[in-house]
Amino acid sequence: MRLHTLLEVLPFFSVEGEGNPAISNIANHHKKVKNGDLFICINGLEIDSHSLAPLAEKNGAAAILSERSIEANVPVIIVPDTKKAMAILADYFYKQPSHQLLLVGVTGTNGKTTTTHLIDQVLTHCGMKTGLIGTMHIKVGDELQVSHNTTPDSLTLQQTFKQFCDKGVRSAIMEVSSHALDQGRVHGCDYDIAVFTNLTQDHLDYHKSMDDYRNAKGLLFSQLGNTYFKKSPKYAIINKDDEAADFFIRATAAHVFTYGLSPSADFYARDIVLKATKSAFTLVSPFGEKEMVLNLAGQFNVYNALAAIATASAAGIPIEDSVRSLERAHGIRGRFETISEGQPFSVIVDYAHTPDGLKNVLETIQSITKGKVIVVVGCGGDRDKIKRPIMAEIACEYGDFAIFTSDNPRTEDPESILGDMESGVVGKQYQLIVDRKEAIKEALSLAKVDDIVLIAGKGHETYQIIGNNVYDFDDREVARQIIKGM
Repeated sequence: MRLHTLLEVLPFFSVEGEGNPAISNIANHHKKVKNGDLFICINGLEIDSHSLAPLAEKNGAAAILSERSIEANVPVIIVPDTKKAMAILADYFYKQPSHQLLLVGVTGTNGKTTTTHLIDQVLTHCGMKTGLIGTMHIKVGDELQVSHNTTPDSLTLQQTFKQFCDKGVRSAIMEVSSHALDQGRVHGCDYDIAVFTNLTQDHLDYHKSMDDYRNAKGLLFSQLGNTYFKKSPKYAIINKDDEAADFFIRATAAHVFTYGLSPSADFYARDIVLKATKSAFTLVSPFGEKEMVLNLAGQFNVYNALAAIATASAAGIPIEDSVRSLERAHGIRGRFETISEGQPFSVIVDYAHTPDGLKNVLETIQSITKGKVIVVVGCGGDRDKIKRPIMAEIACEYGDFAIFTSDNPRTEDPESILGDMESGVVGKQYQLIVDRKEAIKEALSLAKVDDIVLIAGKGHETYQIIGNNVYDFDDREVARQIIKGM
């Protein structure tokens, strides 16, 4: 595609330099630029890549998109906002791939990963080749790729959607973070179904208030579409039990399916029976009732399953097929994952890193344990400080003994983070151990027959960020090694 043809989709811009080169690809990282690429300068939170434009040109950039004048020997296109322009250009250059997919976006504080995986399982089981984008990985059919962000930038998304289409993917399911919505990373994505799981405290270091956090998530629903096409209807799937439900229902013009534990929801669960490794309930929906038994523990997973069923129904999948598929589903890596190496007590690793997430997991553990509950938990550095004492308080309230340790301290002093946590539990039973491996070791050494040790916060992660360095660290493998050596 020639540069001038590509630029036709932008409303206005100015050009420095002459020429109409052929554009072979688009890149926003100078090291990824190849001959014939359009390089897009981004003024990011940490790096302003305008300063890297000369390196991009040296690597073969045929043109540069910028927010200011740049000295170059190739055409420089100047726009007010390169991030916005990048979304428009990427969507056009890759031939609007999201329009060719059944695209499902899932947002919420907790449950995004599990819900997207359950939806993916249902659609796959019903014969669709699927793509998945989220915290754990990017999946194309059966192929797994590394994911660097919960929700990638707009260019990476369009490139991924194009890859999906080229490989015969019919539907794509993705986690949509509040950061991505606020920063416009999903501009250009033609969502067919938007799912809201819940809204609880998180990311207040970025959003500053719960209203700002809620409003950011609301963008997914307000941008869902404002017209009604019979061939491609839009749906919003809303957790009716959440306090913010009405806000999200009002935010969208799309058809709404609600789910929850109350009969006022369109899809609801009654007669719930929760066990150590399973959850049974009666599904009630506009399309009939079905008895269900999930191989997933906890009330939170009942919510996740209901969200997946409502989403599948919006996609035209019969209730019977959704139920059959979900009854085959097993736990997601790092989500309430049991570690068993023959020890006489239970060990559970979970990604719970918010107050509500930790509370939900501990309430589930309390309902199944015969012994004591020992909690290992930390809080990430350079992130929401307000939740630290709340997390500690929940660990002590719902656990018999808590060990506070490092999560990903990043550039913060780990002891300072623990001090923030400690301020919420004066007079409670707890211990401070900065080294996460030693904290896990101490917790396992304290456990007796029938006790449960919860290692919370990192879940599936296989790394720990200390300072500016990334180290190999997997809670699950660390726990297994310690148990084997006991």
